[in-house]
Amino acid sequence: MKATRVIIMGAAGRDFHNFNSYFRDNPAYEVVAFTATQIPDIEGRQYPPGLAGKLYPQGIPIYAEAELPELIKKYDVDQVIFAYSDVSHEYVMHQASLVMAAGADFRLMGPKTTMLKSKRKVVAVTAVRTGSGKSQTTRYVAELITASGKKVAIIRHPMPYGNLEEQLCMRFASYEDLDKFKCTIEEREEFEPHIDNGMVVYAGVDYEVILRQAEEEADVILWDGGNNDIPFYASDLHIVVVDPHRPGHETSYHPGETNLRMADIAIINKIDSADPARVEAVKEAIIKNNPQAKIIMANSPITVENPDSVKGKKVLVVEDGPTLTHGEMAYGAGVIAAEKLGAGELIDPRPYALGSIKGTFAKYGHLSRLLPAMGYGKTQIEELEQTINNSPAEVVVIGTPIDLRRVMSIDKPAVRVRYDLEEIGHPQLAELLAKVL
Repeated sequence: MKATRVIIMGAAGRDFHNFNSYFRDNPAYEVVAFTATQIPDIEGRQYPPGLAGKLYPQGIPIYAEAELPELIKKYDVDQVIFAYSDVSHEYVMHQASLVMAAGADFRLMGPKTTMLKSKRKVVAVTAVRTGSGKSQTTRYVAELITASGKKVAIIRHPMPYGNLEEQLCMRFASYEDLDKFKCTIEEREEFEPHIDNGMVVYAGVDYEVILRQAEEEADVILWDGGNNDIPFYASDLHIVVVDPHRPGHETSYHPGETNLRMADIAIINKIDSADPARVEAVKEAIIKNNPQAKIIMANSPITVENPDSVKGKKVLVVEDGPTLTHGEMAYGAGVIAAEKLGAGELIDPRPYALGSIKGTFAKYGHLSRLLPAMGYGKTQIEELEQTINNSPAEVVVIGTPIDLRRVMSIDKPAVRVRYDLEEIGHPQLAELLAKVL
């Protein structure tokens, strides 16, 4: 019987995981190509033979998603798998329409075919959208697990933007490990805060290999989800973070709504900076779509080093990149902090942007008074640095999860913004964790 010919649409994350966990050694299917979007410079490469397995001795080519209709015809494709996240339901159906118009089936893959099982307890932290506050939630949960006497290994959703074979299974316990694997700014934003807290973080390409290695040194696996993707591992406790700054998004983005409906616990974060009416709106959405979920209210308190240096000054705010781009937020913790501290002016960085940073502003027209910390490679990091230094800012407010001064030279005073998770009222997460661990 002829194998079903497949293309996997992705962004160097969920797509590779779906392939590894379901298609790689499955003779019923022939994966003829991956397509790539969201992340720069993924297309034009190859999923290498060493990772693709014995059925793919030549590896698998990766094309730009824009080529999809032609690829379906070229390879006589039977089925297209949609395998990336943080996109609207409407967007997903537009892609489905495109695929079906070209003659192929359109498929989404769920937990039964993609989740791996661990011999350790697994706690998953996910979100309904990028930028909901998942990172500080994961840090908080890691501290609670550690305080209970358990050893935790954090496994982060994939961000393999370099040599895929070298990134098969990466373990991060120090800044030297970040340098060893040539981590991008986006990767450092996720790994460094955990390292600062004394935690070990795993990430990479093959999440079966990663899981088995992490199990050898931990009592508990903590899944640190990326974008708003569903976990790669079957979980004993699933936590979803919901953002009251974007009410309605919890049920209109893929696969964030899946997380909302699956979760055991829903954390409404950023109460301290959100409109109470919006908080109530997302609370009602949780109750309607997942009435069994335990709801926890939380603040995201912001602290700033040397806060007096911001008042009355011309300030350039640099924020977390993915939160602002495909996360569609028009501001982040840096803007909130700068306004609260009485900044005289928030500089529009667009006149000073160059190269790919200028291209980012052209693509995401909702951005104006802040600079997204785009840094997917050496050239882009250099362009970000030059954009910052070109600006007439008197102070740079760094609202990213890492201190950008560690990866670039900023020629003007800068202050760092930090944010954490703070449960409102009686802390409940520790008690809920204890029941499953």
